[in-house]
Amino acid sequence: MDLVWPATAWALWVATLAAAFKLSSRGRAVRAPELPAPPPVAELLRGMRAQEVFHAALFDLAERGWVTIEGDRLSLVDLPEEPRSQGTEELPAYERWVLARVTALLSGAPHAPVTALMPEGADLERGFLPLVRESAIDLGLARRRWPTLIVPVLLAAALAVPWYATVSAAGLSWPGMIATMVSLVAGPGLLLAGRGFVPTARGRQVAGSGPAPADPRHEWIYTGSGWPGVEIEPAATPGPGRREVAGHVVKRWVEGTPAEPYQGVKEDAGASPGYYIALHDGRSPAATAFSVEPGLYRDVLPGDSVRLLVRPRSGAVVRVLAHERHW
Repeated sequence: MDLVWPATAWALWVATLAAAFKLSSRGRAVRAPELPAPPPVAELLRGMRAQEVFHAALFDLAERGWVTIEGDRLSLVDLPEEPRSQGTEELPAYERWVLARVTALLSGAPHAPVTALMPEGADLERGFLPLVRESAIDLGLARRRWPTLIVPVLLAAALAVPWYATVSAAGLSWPGMIATMVSLVAGPGLLLAGRGFVPTARGRQVAGSGPAPADPRHEWIYTGSGWPGVEIEPAATPGPGRREVAGHVVKRWVEGTPAEPYQGVKEDAGASPGYYIALHDGRSPAATAFSVEPGLYRDVLPGDSVRLLVRPRSGAVVRVLAHERHW
């Protein structure tokens, strides 16, 4: 079994792919006005989940008077039809999408919990995020990796050459099967990614700034577990070692910079900022606050069901033992 030609074909394809990515990484001049990044665009550039980006868009609309959010309930602002239709034309496409979805989900009701107005994840991925990406590109915070869709199509089509060379030489042996699996993964991957989405230098600067300290008015509040949405007590209680706790994440927030401990939850001096989640067990009148690492803070959303290993004295989360996403 002579694999010299298949190996050569694969080497040429990999070299072509690397050259294409190398050329695409050369920042093309992006001319756009130096406007501040809207919160949803900033969250997208930071790699936050689609639900997080949608949530940021809702509160951005609330700040500008398009919707009203009180506690965990959202209602549409009662504007005359003509001013509303004229105003929405000036909104970015992703904000018009958000208003349309919220209006549809309210179905004429005067208000609803914010978490009940969250569209399905697939709907957000297909309809909402592409519009936010386009807004980021318009603001000069991102660009397309490929100038035209022809580039990924040609790269995917070129996979047929090394694949055919390998299968012709090796048949159904392990080299042929590996070549087939690589082709089935790499080809569709290139096509599904389309023209790609790459942050510009300014976009990376926005993304690198990290999540801003949260405004308490902008916090997710999840009452689906029975928590009334009022009292949160510190987790710091006397007790040795570690213990397990379980429940729904009902709220999360960031304390100021530098971090100010939340009531009895202790934080190391100089830690900045402090990240917290509130957990409700479905029975107690109050939720319990725990301090968490930034990675866990970004990974969980209110409504998620978690089981945690915590230190009772400090109220700090040591490890996530189980995590079931609500969204």
